[in-house]
Amino acid sequence: MKTRVLMVCLGNICRSPLAEGILKSKVDPNKVYIESAGTGDYHIDDSPDPRSIAVGKRHGLDITDQRGRQFSPEDFDRFDHIYVMDTFNYADVISLARNEEDKRKVKLILDEVFPGEKVDVPDPYHGGEHGFENVYEMLNEACEMIASKLEKEK
Repeated sequence: MKTRVLMVCLGNICRSPLAEGILKSKVDPNKVYIESAGTGDYHIDDSPDPRSIAVGKRHGLDITDQRGRQFSPEDFDRFDHIYVMDTFNYADVISLARNEEDKRKVKLILDEVFPGEKVDVPDPYHGGEHGFENVYEMLNEACEMIASKLEKEK
């Protein structure tokens, strides 16, 4: 059975689609299924932000087929690991948890790099291209660590 991972940000058009694409590039798709979602309903069925698409493309990733969707409590049943981009997303997802098992699945993605420091991936939406590149670098480092952990789970 595949390990299932969900990446979550606010709108599901900037950070979480990049995280989904990055992690997909680092794992065996026969062993790990990855998806992304947003805590808000602002961008349901929208493509990722063009700037996320562009930074992904510069790094050899194609995330153009992804579409925004909203996180739901059923995602706790569908996914083994839920990585959120910042403390606001964390609070939103935890508020939907039905029990302690649900809560244990949720982690800040940068806790992989900075354990226990509660470091946020900044939302690059209102920034320029440079912000998207910085987010890519942060997520790439975290996803490298996640991929390594997932390989050891098998």
